[in-house]
Amino acid sequence: MCSTFMGLETSKRGLFTQQAALYTTGHNLSNANTLGYSRQRVNMQATAGFPGTGLHAGTMPGFLGTGVEAGSIQRIRDSFIDQQYRQESNKLGYWESRSQAIAQMEDILTEPSEHGLAQSLTDFWQSLQDLANNPENGGARAVVVQRGMAVADSFNYMHKSLTDIQTNLGTEIDVATVDINSILEQIANLNQQIAEVEPNGYLPNDLYDARDLLLDELSTYIPIEISYEKSGGQALAVAEGAVTVSLKTNGNSVQLVKGTDVQEVSVKLAGANGNPPEPVIGFTIGNEEISVKDMPDVGKLKSLVNSYGYAESDGADVKGLYPEMLDKLNKMASAFANAMNQVHTSGTDINGNKGGNFFDAVGGGEFTAANMAVSEELKKDPNLLAASDGDEAEEGNGKNAKNLGDVLFKPLDDLDKSTIQTYFQGLIGQLGVDGEQANRLQFNTATLLGAVEHRRASVSAVSLDEEMTNMIQFQHAYNASARMITVVDETLDKIINGMGRVGM
Repeated sequence: MCSTFMGLETSKRGLFTQQAALYTTGHNLSNANTLGYSRQRVNMQATAGFPGTGLHAGTMPGFLGTGVEAGSIQRIRDSFIDQQYRQESNKLGYWESRSQAIAQMEDILTEPSEHGLAQSLTDFWQSLQDLANNPENGGARAVVVQRGMAVADSFNYMHKSLTDIQTNLGTEIDVATVDINSILEQIANLNQQIAEVEPNGYLPNDLYDARDLLLDELSTYIPIEISYEKSGGQALAVAEGAVTVSLKTNGNSVQLVKGTDVQEVSVKLAGANGNPPEPVIGFTIGNEEISVKDMPDVGKLKSLVNSYGYAESDGADVKGLYPEMLDKLNKMASAFANAMNQVHTSGTDINGNKGGNFFDAVGGGEFTAANMAVSEELKKDPNLLAASDGDEAEEGNGKNAKNLGDVLFKPLDDLDKSTIQTYFQGLIGQLGVDGEQANRLQFNTATLLGAVEHRRASVSAVSLDEEMTNMIQFQHAYNASARMITVVDETLDKIINGMGRVGM
């Protein structure tokens, strides 16, 4: 036979359980706009029925229920959707950074433009045509020198601007590694807090959310794999445990976080690979080194490295968006300057002397886009400009000025038989294609990420309408349990105060 007061206990459990559900609903509503928050629910379960099992258990007809209890308070999360989200976030991080790097390059190499290198070359050619028609005109000679200086300044400006952006990309790589290491430290700290709570039989849902938010952020930088290790003790079956984070490479994965242990990530630069900025040759994780080629082309960090510049080993050829563009500009400037000097030294100036170099390399060495400049002698005296093609001064002879102008349209061996203008047009055209591809893939990955994010929100996000419906449901259940207690109370009152009073 069950206890006379059993109904009170059953209804009391109902009160407490529905109260917990109401409090959880309030927690959901309060965090409806909290970034990374996953809605929570109370997993209600029936308590053990009466009588219990065993030789000494009481006997009675049927099996009487004893009420309800809150088995656990669990967050609603889909790990498969989380994995999809981080994969797409990893791709988006790469293409966003790539698109931004190309956009900055396009801002420097603005073509077509009234003030770019192509226009400077056109103006220079026009000034040479004017000089060919009026070789004795001092003003025409001065204009040629000034236009030549404008061409050199254009090369200098593009080289310096691109190098500055490349240096900024190197700084951004340093900032990214600092952010990555900070995130790893925070994940390890959360692992420790979670490991202290779970063995006591609790689910630290808000700590889980904070950790998942960090994993989402980390996935934008590098490709990661995650696994979980149970905490032990009295941890619930649904408890997640400590997360292990690994970096995915083209070979084996490398652990970044395991429990509270963290492996710091750093970028390894070439030791002596030429002039700075030095290219990236790999990554160091704890005591382990990963080469650039073993790092897959996903994530913001790899995109920054691909834009900044990398080499497969110390002393190897430098590759990457900005180093390759700078190399092509240097190649173009060198071919142009050498061709101009070759033609200019074959001509004769206004005094009947052989011409010297039209362009000089400031500081000596090979011509580059950074050191190319009009010779100081020509700047001081434009009469030294070799406009004639004879061995002696000849009035009205401007054929060499025309030959200098023809350099712009002459196929050059150093440019793979391309002219200066067509070579530069090819650079700009390829840059436009790369930029269009980066923008398209950025848009596509952002669209896919948005779709996955929408699916995740449909599972984990707080719906105000749903929570209001739950609140009304739990409120009515709470009121019903309270009413049941009142009924039991009245029954007990009749038993206690109304029985045994016959004849009174």
